[in-house]
Amino acid sequence: MRMLINVAETVVADALRGIAAAHPDLTVDVANRVIVRRDAPVAGQVGIVSGGGSGHEPLHGGFVGPGMLSAACPGEVFTSPVPDQMLRAAAAVDSGAGVLFIVKNYTGDVLNFDMAAELAEDEGIRVAKVLVNDDVAVTDSLYTAGRRGTGATLFVEKIAGAAAEEGLPLDRVEALARQVNENSRSFGVALSSVTTPAKGSPTFDLPSGELELGIGIHGEPGRERRPMMTSREIADFAVHTVLDDLTPRNPVLVLVNGMGATPLLELYGFSAEVQRVLGERRITVARTLVGNYVTSLDMAGASVTLCQVDGELLRLWDAPVSTPALRWGR
Repeated sequence: MRMLINVAETVVADALRGIAAAHPDLTVDVANRVIVRRDAPVAGQVGIVSGGGSGHEPLHGGFVGPGMLSAACPGEVFTSPVPDQMLRAAAAVDSGAGVLFIVKNYTGDVLNFDMAAELAEDEGIRVAKVLVNDDVAVTDSLYTAGRRGTGATLFVEKIAGAAAEEGLPLDRVEALARQVNENSRSFGVALSSVTTPAKGSPTFDLPSGELELGIGIHGEPGRERRPMMTSREIADFAVHTVLDDLTPRNPVLVLVNGMGATPLLELYGFSAEVQRVLGERRITVARTLVGNYVTSLDMAGASVTLCQVDGELLRLWDAPVSTPALRWGR
């Protein structure tokens, strides 16, 4: 195992100490594992809280800041955070306007966020929840009942965060977040396995010269395994699979997301192929984001997420954001 770590047991705490040192505009509670925007709670604003297992960086901690998340709760690698973390986050960001939990559809995340919502309500914090389940690759997986939550999480967090920044009420922020999820679909491809610090070896065997279509962000099995394909062939397969499930009537946001180990040179080339397929299908592209945003540690590969947007959603997407990993308009 070749990893830039001390020991597997402290990898999350070490990363949180590094985030605190690099980003003084965030409040990082290393012991309790909560990342909060330093100016929280913001008077009159809905708090936006998300979280999940570590290993998917910059999701979620890298998206904390004005215009996006109010707080994030990192769990152990590929393991849900616990309800106490979520409760601390909700209490830290609640200004009296309520808190929205954005939850990826993984069983541990769903159960723990549900429990945290009950605890928060007991303490007088009004909570709404939105489940992200955009992955069209499989119906059920090792980690989920129903579709997995993947790349659309970024779209939901950004647009909900912008709506909260405008001072919209909790029910409207929740409705917009649900609209984004309902209009988003994703599909991912793995070119290599993933190695977790605790295991120290690949979590599954992917022979040389093969790829896995429909992989999840924890290294879950996909739809099928095939001999290696070209970027053009992968884009054809991934985009057509997404469009088999989503028929956009409006322009789309496009996320071409790296799984962690795929360089930008390859991602931009892959993005060109995705744009080609969308052009052939006469799909209008409103905005495109390319990079490593919803990752799986050291996995090589990519995912494609499309989100159909109307004028309001596009305006909220374009609204200023200032986080460690996403920043524009300020």
